[in-house]
Amino acid sequence: MKPIEKSQLASGALLRHLLLGWLMAATLEYALLPQNLKPLTQLQGIAQMSLVRVLLFTLCFGGAFTFLSVNYSAFWKAERWMFLGVFGLLSILALSASYTTPFLLLCLLILGILVIYGLFGASAAQKTKNVPRGGALPPVLEKNCPVYAISVGLMALGFVIAVSAWTVGRYKTFSTPTFDFGIFAQMFHNMKETGAPMTTVERDGLLSHFAVHVSPIYYLMLPVYLLFPSPVTLQILQPVILASAVIPLWLIGKRHGMSQLLRTLLCALLLILPVTAGGNYYDLHENCFLLPLLLWLMYAVDRRSTVLTVIFALLTLCVKEDAAVYVAIVGLYVLLRALTDCPRGHKKELWLGIGLLIGALCWFMVVTWYLRTYGDGVMTNRYRNFNYDGSDSLIAVIKATLMCPMKTLFECVDKEKLTYIGQTVLPLMAIPLFTRRFDRYILLIPYILVNLMSDYTYQHNILFQYNFGSTALLVYLVAVNLADLRRKLIPLCALMAAIFVSAGFFFQNVAPQIQYYSTLYGQYTPYYESVADVLNTIPDDASVTTHTFYGAYLSERAVLYDLRYCSKEHLLSSDYVVIRSNTEAEVDRFGGFDALCALLEEQGYTLRTQSGTLVIYGK
Repeated sequence: MKPIEKSQLASGALLRHLLLGWLMAATLEYALLPQNLKPLTQLQGIAQMSLVRVLLFTLCFGGAFTFLSVNYSAFWKAERWMFLGVFGLLSILALSASYTTPFLLLCLLILGILVIYGLFGASAAQKTKNVPRGGALPPVLEKNCPVYAISVGLMALGFVIAVSAWTVGRYKTFSTPTFDFGIFAQMFHNMKETGAPMTTVERDGLLSHFAVHVSPIYYLMLPVYLLFPSPVTLQILQPVILASAVIPLWLIGKRHGMSQLLRTLLCALLLILPVTAGGNYYDLHENCFLLPLLLWLMYAVDRRSTVLTVIFALLTLCVKEDAAVYVAIVGLYVLLRALTDCPRGHKKELWLGIGLLIGALCWFMVVTWYLRTYGDGVMTNRYRNFNYDGSDSLIAVIKATLMCPMKTLFECVDKEKLTYIGQTVLPLMAIPLFTRRFDRYILLIPYILVNLMSDYTYQHNILFQYNFGSTALLVYLVAVNLADLRRKLIPLCALMAAIFVSAGFFFQNVAPQIQYYSTLYGQYTPYYESVADVLNTIPDDASVTTHTFYGAYLSERAVLYDLRYCSKEHLLSSDYVVIRSNTEAEVDRFGGFDALCALLEEQGYTLRTQSGTLVIYGK
């Protein structure tokens, strides 16, 4: 068979060979396990695997495949089908040891994608592509009509009003718990007073919130809070930040040649997605910045603007220590896109991807070192289902995934995650999966890693804040995958169908929450105002230990403790103690409500106020 020239061997081919080599090495490692160690419900089998052996075989197989592809042109076609064969064998081994119907369906889905790759994948006749700057398609030549942009603005405003009515309603009806909104409310109060993000309630003692999570991005909200210093301001700022994501999304659509109508529908889809509004259910969190910032980052990457890319990458890293995952994945995507677009790659894009990847990893190591050394440690117990060596380390999660990829797939489709997958994939009509640009699948990693791999139930719940980062990348994939379609009718129909399905999930899962909290306060305003009047009798400079649902309202003070988690010492050192007599869980640790009242009276506290279930003791 005629060999091909080495210059024809694209850099992307080397990566495919390593990927195929890794898949074969992982299959061999798993196949050699004793049958009793193969079930994916346990970790004993992974503990017996060797990462060194997997990596060595990956290099050996990858080198052999590169040699064959250089010397035998027919290998290019065989290589495409080898992915299907190797993964098929690995699937059979894993299913025979740990069969579930969802696991089978996921394996069949991946096999279907690999069949498509076998039919239409890379070939030896690869040629350099004349990709437009930033990989974008030529813009659609149409007259600029302000109606579309105004429509997007009105939709964003409607989103802010609806979600603000919900979140402010939660605060006004004393439905926001100390953990987590009370923490942030006290933190912003102290930032206003001293400039430092200090809290006493978060870990039952004075410390910086950045000792728990490194989130300097909160300082971007501080100027607005200084003008309107209230927890209500924080509840409104979050939907404003989320709604601002339509700006970079509009620009991404324009960059990729989408018409104004398609861009308008794309922005409408983002706002109606149940995860966009649903993530506000648990009040303010720094994760809300991920949605607009990651879309801005993808826009900067598509423009190949080094300055914008660095700015938005740095801002994203400031969101939280684990935000480095998103920046690293974007860097890996840029790197692979540069390598697969042409044999030599786009040099500028190549270095940009390397810089993002290395910069994110270095930042992650620095902040995790800081948290372990000077802070409260890194929260890694949310991946206990992968910590096979008992180290409780994220490194163990990566090693487990490299040694046993089927464990990752198996964990992604356990029973409690199937509903979440339906609520997040169906509203997007699975459009992020439909592309022949296989480098784009890299952007699915955060969705898998953050939302599906963890056994922490809130990370795969659409009513919590852990969805914003992965949603940004999924919506970006919707935009670029639809932009690749040359027939205008298909993207239009796909977006309209996605909006229709999203609206169904939204009105089923999110709208009832919005309606409940926004109307509850209106119906019982006199009662909630009377509760607020009673709480207002506590002096602003007094230290308080409080029931969790009064924590946010009482947060604008230097010393605040939560009744359920504070030490007895801090309880009895507080000037005031606020209790709800009908909540057993809060007072069980003190022997119940009566026992707690007796304890306080023995320590010199007197009953200051009792209004319904609200009881206030003071010294």
